Amino acid sequence: MNAINLRKQLEEDLTELKRMILRLGKMAEESVTRAVWALKNQDVEAARSVIEKDDEIDELAGSVDSACMNFTARYQPLGEDLRTVTSIMHMAIDLERIGDYGDNIAKAAIDLSGQELVKPLIDIPRMVDTLSVMVEKALAAFDTNNAEAAKEVFPMDDLMDDLERQIMRELLLLMMEKPQRIEQASSLLNVARTLERAGDHITNVAERVVYIVTGKTVKASAFRRPKER
Repeated sequence: MNAINLRKQLEEDLTELKRMILRLGKMAEESVTRAVWALKNQDVEAARSVIEKDDEIDELAGSVDSACMNFTARYQPLGEDLRTVTSIMHMAIDLERIGDYGDNIAKAAIDLSGQELVKPLIDIPRMVDTLSVMVEKALAAFDTNNAEAAKEVFPMDDLMDDLERQIMRELLLLMMEKPQRIEQASSLLNVARTLERAGDHITNVAERVVYIVTGKTVKASAFRRPKER
């Protein structure tokens, strides 16, 4: 195979890798979104469908990993090609983890089904709405090789942290007022923490996009508001 044909095949295989990671990201986002919907609406069947689809996410993540290793062995990439394939491997780990979080939230939805919730779910759906925007922005930036668009994800993680802290304060007050609410409130608090961690993972993906495009390692913290002391 001559150099021109080899390069063409490399680009086709790299495009397929990108397509796989975009699909994985969409599946992971849908898992979390549907799980929170099931929790809010106490829909056990919807929660079970999220759990059933978790294996598909895991399998796709494994396929991405295998395809990346085969790509590296075949082409021995350099420069941006190398940055892209190594970053895709890391992205797959982060996105698979987000999918796992959807599975965890779906299980919480089943556990809490039939119970009167200690408070209306307002901020948890806001968290998942914010997370969905973060995922969409990160994946779009990856698809278009747009580092500046990827950086837009970073400050959004501050909102995820703010919402998680707000939920924590409200639930802790509820637990102090009525100890019988502790078990359910603790479960909802775990959901909020899970969503906050999902925000961290998609922030990692956005950092990888910037690295692919620019060749420079960035930290999301440099684009977020200073932490309170």
